[in-house]
Amino acid sequence: MGKRKIIEIDEEKCIGCGDCIPGCPEGALQVIDGKARLVSDIFCDGLGACIGDCPEDAMKVVEREAEPYDERKVMANILKQGENVVKAHLEHLKDHGEEGYLKEALKFLEEEGVEIPLEEEATALPCGCSGAKVMDLRDKKGDIDAPKTELESELRQWPVQLHLVPPAAPYFSDVDLLVTADCVPFAYANYHQELLKGRAVAVGCPKLDDIDAHKEKLKSIIEGNDLKSITVAIVEVPCCSGLLSATEEALRESGRDIPLKHVVIGIDGTIKE
Repeated sequence: MGKRKIIEIDEEKCIGCGDCIPGCPEGALQVIDGKARLVSDIFCDGLGACIGDCPEDAMKVVEREAEPYDERKVMANILKQGENVVKAHLEHLKDHGEEGYLKEALKFLEEEGVEIPLEEEATALPCGCSGAKVMDLRDKKGDIDAPKTELESELRQWPVQLHLVPPAAPYFSDVDLLVTADCVPFAYANYHQELLKGRAVAVGCPKLDDIDAHKEKLKSIIEGNDLKSITVAIVEVPCCSGLLSATEEALRESGRDIPLKHVVIGIDGTIKE
């Protein structure tokens, strides 16, 4: 055994709804005795496609001792589930850049005499990783030659990344805190004027960063400063909800009573909630 990233399920939060099961074509999850269970270390790829499907935020990716992931055993299991599940798994590996696992999977299929063609460009991800779905929004936008209004930046601090900001930085004292998923400023045109203005900011990505480290940093910021409020701004993709969960957990563990709200930005640049 060795340490690797793997799914962890909070049994107290899990309601056994099974929504996570379709997000794991590898077959690592089952509902047993009314709770979702990780039934095999070797089937869990640790990429977290199932997390965004959990309505109770009962799942997270952790690093712990676990059996090595075994792509050949996964493929033997998936092949029994039919072509659509196999294709979902292959697209899942491809769009996460797991070229080594993908080559293993394709080699296994070749040995078994099974041909599953991959699309040249993935436009939808059956595994549920909609945060990586390819979309061309150019036709939905207005005239790119229209006159632009020059706006002033509302950023009043540096650095901004969660893994860089010091919890005792003076700009966190007696202020409203904005915790932002790093895609939000790109998706929302009025980010500076409507979200950032008058707030200190901490930026992170729950998909690509160490979300547990972010939670601990947020907890330190909350515990060490007199924050007036916390606003979490995320994008409408499942993986983004992890930043909201981390912030809520950090606030709960801090024992502080601070108003918290969240804003969801659509990929099309509109506020969803």
